[in-house]
Amino acid sequence: MKQEYVAFITDLKQRIVQSRYIAARLANREQLLLYLRMGQMLAEKIAAEKWGMAVIEQIAKDLQNQLPGLRGFSARNLWSMKKFHDEYQGFVILQAVTAEMKIGDLHELPDGFWRISFTHHLLLLNKCTTIEERFFYMKQCSNEFWSVRHLEYSIKANLFKNQGKLPNNFAATLPAELRPSALEVFQDEYLMDFISEEDTKDERVFEGKAVADIKNLILRLGKGFCFIGNQYRLEVGGEEFFVDLLFFNRHLQSLVAFELKRGKFKPEYVGQLNFYLNVLDEKVRLAHEHASIGIVLCKEKNNTVVEFAVRTVDKAMGVATYRTTREMPAEMRGILPDTGELARLL
Repeated sequence: MKQEYVAFITDLKQRIVQSRYIAARLANREQLLLYLRMGQMLAEKIAAEKWGMAVIEQIAKDLQNQLPGLRGFSARNLWSMKKFHDEYQGFVILQAVTAEMKIGDLHELPDGFWRISFTHHLLLLNKCTTIEERFFYMKQCSNEFWSVRHLEYSIKANLFKNQGKLPNNFAATLPAELRPSALEVFQDEYLMDFISEEDTKDERVFEGKAVADIKNLILRLGKGFCFIGNQYRLEVGGEEFFVDLLFFNRHLQSLVAFELKRGKFKPEYVGQLNFYLNVLDEKVRLAHEHASIGIVLCKEKNNTVVEFAVRTVDKAMGVATYRTTREMPAEMRGILPDTGELARLL
C-alpha cells in the first residue's frame, strides 16, 4: 500500500513538473509571436509613413500610459522587435493548428527557435552574422538549456567555428558511434577569459587558477563534464605520476584527461598523455565505461605537426589551444606598464 502511494505521489509530481514546463514553453512561444507581430506592424508603418525614432519613442510612452506598469516595451525594445521581424521575414510562423502568420516565403524555423527567450534571440541577432550560426546556437540552447550567459560565452569562444575542428586521431581510436559525440564535445580552441595572460606563463599557476574557479572552467569546456580532480595521482611500478586535470564526460561515458602546457605543442606531449591514458584505462576506468580520452591544452600548435604526432597512437586524443581575453592588444604594449612594473609601483 505504501509503495503504491509513493508511486502515485511520484506520478503526480512528474505530471505537475511536465505541465509547468509545457505552460512555460507555450508562454514563451506566445511572447515571441507577439514580438514578431508587433515587429511586423512597426516595419510596415515605418516603411509606409517614414517613421523615425521619435515616433517609436512616442509609441512607447503611449503604451505605458494606456497600460501602466507595462514592462518590456521601451522604444529600444520596440526597435528590437522590428529587427527580430526583419531578420525572420523569410519564414512562415505557425500560430495555431488552423492559422499561420506569413512573414514571407515558406521556410521552417527550427524547433529551438521557440524554446529560447527573446533575450537569447537578441544576443543571436547582435552577435551572429549568418542564419546557420544562429540556428546552430538555437539548437544548443534548446537541447542543453543554456542560460544567456552560457550562450554569450559560447559565441565569444566561437563554438560554431571551433567545434569539430580539433586535430585528433578519433577516426582510428574511437568506436564509430562515439566519434560524432566526441567531435561535438571537444573544441579546437578554449576561451579562458577568467584567467589572465600572466597566469598562463606557469603551468601550475594556470592549473591553480582553473581549479579555483571550477564552475567557469566547466562552462568553458562544454557539455557533460564532471570534475574528478587535479594532479590526479597514478601509481605505476612504485612510481607516482600526476594528471593535470581529470574529468568524466557523461555524454561520452569516458574519463577525459587534460594536460596543460604553457607554450607551443611538442610531439613528446603525446607520449606522456598516451602513458596516462593507458594507466587510467587499466587502473581507474570502470567496466561499463568507454576508453579514456586525452586532450593536450597548449598556447600554440601546428596542426600538421599534431597530425603526425597522434597518427599511430592507439589512444584517443586531440590537441587544442586556449586564449584569454586579458591579453594586451599589440598597440597598447609599451604604453602601459606590465604586471611586474605595476606591482613595483604600487
